[in-house]
Amino acid sequence: MQEITTIAAQRRERSGKGAARQTRRDGSVPGVVYGEKKDPALIALDPRELEREINRAGFFARLYDLAVDGAKERVLARDVQVDPVTDRALHVDFLRVGAHTRIRVAVPVHFVGHDRSPGLKRGGVLNVVRHEVELYVAADAIPDQLTVDLTGADIHDSIHIRSVTLPEGARPVIGDRDFTIASIAAPTTAVAEEAAPAAAAAATPAAAAPAAGGDKGKSPAAAPAKAAPAKAAPAKGKSDKK
Repeated sequence: MQEITTIAAQRRERSGKGAARQTRRDGSVPGVVYGEKKDPALIALDPRELEREINRAGFFARLYDLAVDGAKERVLARDVQVDPVTDRALHVDFLRVGAHTRIRVAVPVHFVGHDRSPGLKRGGVLNVVRHEVELYVAADAIPDQLTVDLTGADIHDSIHIRSVTLPEGARPVIGDRDFTIASIAAPTTAVAEEAAPAAAAAATPAAAAPAAGGDKGKSPAAAPAKAAPAKAAPAKGKSDKK
């Protein structure tokens, strides 16, 4: 089970856009906590503490203990509204979760065994198709990450979800197919070397074909030019006068 981090918050009494703007002017980030068949609770958080957690990988897949006025609630971040210019958090939503609450969550993928992959050793490139995988999982069994072992993976091999160990009781949201998580692509230089002979072979017939309308084996430019007819010289000793 993942380590639980505690976030401190203060309760807010007023709701609405005006109250939220006032909370931001006071130097805090407004938020709300809902779920578990309880009334929503309005809260205010320290922006520095919140930003630190948002910038950690897997923020939306990590459980937190939200400490509000001395009482703690187990929550999961569900949404963050950010300023389009500064990227600072403007509002955050938390969902209350029980120990056995099943939720849909995106879990980051982590790759290991790069030095044990024949394909990568030969210059292959790891092509990551999915950096996260969405799972249906119990709240108390959310993994920090899904580990994908590249040991033995060669060029043109693909790693599918069936080869990844999932937490007990967890299943992918896409459950109807064995989707690809990553593949080992051929080195760029090898692809270029394979393409060069094909391109040369395709260009050769065009270069060897005789030009239309020319003599066999000769270029039209080599054909001799016809001499212009010479003008007849006037006869000597004769006059047009009678």
